[in-house]
Amino acid sequence: PDIKGREAILTVHAKGKPIERTVDLKVIARETSGFSGADLANLINEAALLATRMDKDKVEMSDFEQALDRVLMGAKREEVISDKEKEITAYHEAGHALAAWHLPEADPLHKVTIIPRGRSLGVTQLLPLEDRHNIGENQLHARLTFALGGRAAEKLVFDQLSAGAENDLKQATDLAGRMVTHWG
Repeated sequence: PDIKGREAILTVHAKGKPIERTVDLKVIARETSGFSGADLANLINEAALLATRMDKDKVEMSDFEQALDRVLMGAKREEVISDKEKEITAYHEAGHALAAWHLPEADPLHKVTIIPRGRSLGVTQLLPLEDRHNIGENQLHARLTFALGGRAAEKLVFDQLSAGAENDLKQATDLAGRMVTHWG
């Protein structure tokens, strides 16, 4: 479903659950591009469970944000990472954020974290203003620049590259390959 459809589905599934009136379902709908109705229902249930675990009377926006992070990126990893790894990760994610911030064709910056989740040590998340079914060349170039921004920051600051950019390289390579082989 599109953004309006996801917002309608969220509204239906939220009925009967004690949700704080400041929760903005339109923002959640924007953040959940590609989610099915079942995925959205699962997100609401996950947010309600988080609120319950924290003895809250109502589900707050922060509960939805935490639930979405868990669904999209996996559970927080509890292992302790070294200060050096945190520093490298922080510069890496800042590189992504700066690239997005300075590229007018990039989607707006939504969140930057260096909390390890799933297989990643950090994440920089962009939030499209609308669903897209087509993308222009300038936006594709912005996505490539964004994907490689973390790696560039590591090289500038530490004069070396880490294995932490593996997924970024894969995404950039896949996108560049499609640009050449599928879109000319």
